[in-house]
Amino acid sequence: MNKSPVETRALHKVFRDFWGRPRTHAVKGLDLEVLRGEIFGLLGPNGSGKSTTIKLVLGLLHPTSGEARVLGGSPKDVKLKARIGYLPEESYFYPHLTARETLLFFGDIFSVPRGILRRRTEDLLALVGLLAAADRRIGEFSKGMLRRIGLAQALVNDPELLILDEPTSGMDPMGTREVKDLLLDLRRRGKTVILSSHLLADVEDVCDRVGILHEGRLEALGSVSDLLRDDERTQIITGRLSRATMDALTSLLREREGPALQVEIGKPSTRLEEFFLRIVGKSRDKAEGGSR
Repeated sequence: MNKSPVETRALHKVFRDFWGRPRTHAVKGLDLEVLRGEIFGLLGPNGSGKSTTIKLVLGLLHPTSGEARVLGGSPKDVKLKARIGYLPEESYFYPHLTARETLLFFGDIFSVPRGILRRRTEDLLALVGLLAAADRRIGEFSKGMLRRIGLAQALVNDPELLILDEPTSGMDPMGTREVKDLLLDLRRRGKTVILSSHLLADVEDVCDRVGILHEGRLEALGSVSDLLRDDERTQIITGRLSRATMDALTSLLREREGPALQVEIGKPSTRLEEFFLRIVGKSRDKAEGGSR
């Protein structure tokens, strides 16, 4: 294996019952390489092996056979773990601590120098939109706010590799957009990100490549553009056309390609997320303009 941030070779994980009998074959011969500086999407339905794969990469589980390498070494290497940030699907924090105290606590665990940690804590609180709630106790936070503080906690050690399991769960569309913008900024800074999510729009927006797991096997792997490209159809995008022009274009296409050619001409639609953000943005701009 070379020194890509994450590599697995012939990785298997079998969970056994009390008597040692095979119960679930969660990961089956996984060969995977995550490239340095990319956002990699790990997709699959419930029970596909995503969470098990992440735990194997993090050294939280032992493989039944095969090998996983992280940052050039073993997932069990404590020194390597200090270079990894992890946001699990469910985060657990001390409810009596404030958001600021929580980040200072985790920074101390990573032995971040105190002066650097204080500055980084304020920067991270601003980055995830929690600066105004910095002195609120975690026990008072909504699920969306917990995901935000969880993301900040995963970044407190300034990791080279960031592994995120459902990072936008419980967030509203504006919060989701902010997280996606943050991930793109992390990639620009050279970070490597593994993103596991059921929200395919999130993955499509930010990931360079994706791998799709099903029943423990890697069923598809490639760039988002390559996987989504439809070579059986051709798309033509123009400005608004008159009905006469659309009819003439349809006739021309069938004349050139054959009468059986399927032609559908209509008005393109935007994605719901884009529409929602545009409407909310206009409303916010209008409100801010009226208050000046």
